[in-house]
Amino acid sequence: MTDIRDAAMSSKAWPFEEARRVLKRYQKAPPEKGYVLFQTGYGPSGLPHIGTFGEVARTTMVRRAFEVLSDIPTKLICFSDDMDGLRKVPGNVPNQEQMAEDLNLPLTKVRDPFGTHEGFAQHNNARLRAFLDSFGFEYEFASATEYYTSGRFDEMLLVALERFDKIMEIMLPTLGEERQKTYSPFLPVSPKTGHVLQVPTLERNVEKGTIVYEEPDGERVEIPVTGGHVKMQWKPDWALRWAALGVDYEMSGKDLIDSVKQSSRICGALGKRPPESLSYELFNDEDGQKISKSKGNGLSMEEWLTYAAPESLSYFMYQKPKTAKRLYFDVIPKAVDEYHQQLRAYPGQDQTQQLNNPVFHIHGGDVPASDMVVPFSMLLNLASASSAEDKDTMWGFIRKYAPDATSETHPGMDAAAGFAVRYFNDFVKPSKVYRTPTEVERAALQDLAKALSSPEAALEAIANKNKAMGRDDPLPEPDFSDEEFLQSVVFAIGKLHGFEPLRDWFTAIYEVLLGASQGPRFGGFIALYGVEETIALINDALAGKFA
Repeated sequence: MTDIRDAAMSSKAWPFEEARRVLKRYQKAPPEKGYVLFQTGYGPSGLPHIGTFGEVARTTMVRRAFEVLSDIPTKLICFSDDMDGLRKVPGNVPNQEQMAEDLNLPLTKVRDPFGTHEGFAQHNNARLRAFLDSFGFEYEFASATEYYTSGRFDEMLLVALERFDKIMEIMLPTLGEERQKTYSPFLPVSPKTGHVLQVPTLERNVEKGTIVYEEPDGERVEIPVTGGHVKMQWKPDWALRWAALGVDYEMSGKDLIDSVKQSSRICGALGKRPPESLSYELFNDEDGQKISKSKGNGLSMEEWLTYAAPESLSYFMYQKPKTAKRLYFDVIPKAVDEYHQQLRAYPGQDQTQQLNNPVFHIHGGDVPASDMVVPFSMLLNLASASSAEDKDTMWGFIRKYAPDATSETHPGMDAAAGFAVRYFNDFVKPSKVYRTPTEVERAALQDLAKALSSPEAALEAIANKNKAMGRDDPLPEPDFSDEEFLQSVVFAIGKLHGFEPLRDWFTAIYEVLLGASQGPRFGGFIALYGVEETIALINDALAGKFA
């Protein structure tokens, strides 16, 4: 453990960099509460989404990194801000009229439009927990309603009442002139209507622990700030949570940078140290526009998991959290293949390299072996060439390429074959555009088909290429099951026909044979698809069956 801890202390992997900042908080003494607390927040006015996954996944990576660095116990709380008032009716739920009747009620008091739970927040909280459980996250669920009503926040609420003026000094400069007139950090829960009211605090009684406000009907009401009678505005609420629970780490989107600053100042005003924080970049859609839940642009988590395993999504989330990234369907194949490249590299890496490898952080050091004997991008091209409609068709080719592989021994490969067929039919097939070859390309493709027709023809092509290049290299052993040998044949034909740069030759192969502008290493494709099948593919393309 000492060796890995020493290596982790100097690792440049971002989870370790974040974890070292948390560790620095307890250089002098361990936390009085007995553990380091990581937190993620969730607003249950909507359903869990890909951002929720990303925040919990990334926070878990930092937590695991901390556990490598230190023996101090850790906890992760997923906090549901479910005492907020319902301010508008979500557009993606049933029973809109019923929900409109419940506007301004705490989310736990809003009737569940789905009819399955006691309230809307309870429904969404259950969805959140099932969502997190399905990914195997280790966490404690926390409900704002339960924390407020049970008295968990009472002590800090009384401190907030005492330091009301300090909180107002921090918040008022951030508000517009009209909002300043009505703002209060305390939101009373009306004993008359049950609504969460956004009204000014007219009087405060620190000794009694109460505030006075005015109901919409004009009646003045005095209520305690404890016991769930009030909820705090969200920035003071965030600070209250940090201070009351002793939160040590919480990340949030770049759009909340100012909110983090204000909440941190309020946390300080409450007499507590704010947590370490990471502001991550937000995702963009295919057009570079910021992804919005209300717009429904970009890629949802359910959509990603329709076409790839969750580990590939974790890999995508790991990559450069402070850099904006496009989150659209076309990033999936790359993420899948890069994830498995990292899995395959991991066993042969030294400790420093392993700690910098994303898969260490995705799997918490318990890194599985990759069973992807064929890259995902290759599967997509295989599906294209074979017009595969199901994964059984794909396995017919996979078994020829890797005879020892079966769906039982390679479950990841089996799932990927199904994902590839689905992805191909939904995204690749509709956008395929074949073209007819130029005369130079036609001649080269004819010669490629000829070179693949026999070992002698293949060696002749390689020998002629060597001669044309003034080289006297020994000829390789002909082996049509070896993708390196097949790649050398394809390379030789391109050189003999004067493609410069040689990339133009491979582009022609992809566009004429596969209807795509880019594709796999073609020698590997031939080995997987089959030599005879590739010859037939070339002949069909030259006969005009595709374009």
